Amino acid sequence: MTNPISSDKIESEDIDPQFTERIVEAGADRIRTCIQCGTCSSVCPSGRRTAFRTRELMRKAVLGLKDEVLASPDLWLCATCYTCLERCPREIKVTDAIIIMRNMAVDEGFMLPQHRKASQKLISTGHAVPIDDANRKVRKDLGLDELPPTTHSKKKALRDVQKIMKKTGFKKLIEGQAEEGA
Repeated sequence: MTNPISSDKIESEDIDPQFTERIVEAGADRIRTCIQCGTCSSVCPSGRRTAFRTRELMRKAVLGLKDEVLASPDLWLCATCYTCLERCPREIKVTDAIIIMRNMAVDEGFMLPQHRKASQKLISTGHAVPIDDANRKVRKDLGLDELPPTTHSKKKALRDVQKIMKKTGFKKLIEGQAEEGA
C-alpha cells in the first residue's frame, strides 16, 4: 500500500539512528513516547494558517530522518507558543524538540533566508528589527526619544552585544550561513 502523501520510500540510508538520540540528549527526553495522536497538529496556531503539521515533523524525527527534517522549511513554521506541550497527552516537549532541531539545522547549514537576514541585522544593530524612519516618527509623536535606550542609542551596549555574539559563536555561525547562502 502506498502512502497517499508521498510515494517516496524510506531507505535504510535515509535513517540516522543517532539523530533521535541527539534530540533526546539535548532535552526532548520524551520524544520517543509519541503515539502520533495528532493533538499537537490540531492545536497548532501555525498549522491553521500553513501546511505545517507538527505530528509529521515529530514522526520524521523519531524515525531518524535527519536530513529530511533539518532541510525542511516546515521546521521554521513553529511559533514556539508551547500549546502543543500543554495539550500533549504524553507531555512531550514538542516545542523544545523543534528548537533543538532548528539549532541542529543551522549547525549543518540549513537556515531560511528570512531568519538569516534577521540574524545579520541582530549582529549589525543589536536588534532583529531595527528602528526605521516610520518607527522614529511614531516614537517622536508619542513624546519619546526617537531611539530607545538600547543598542540603537548606546554604542557601548551594541559593542557588548556583538562581543557576546562573537564569544557564543553566533556571529561565526551566521556569517558562515551568509557565505554559504550567497
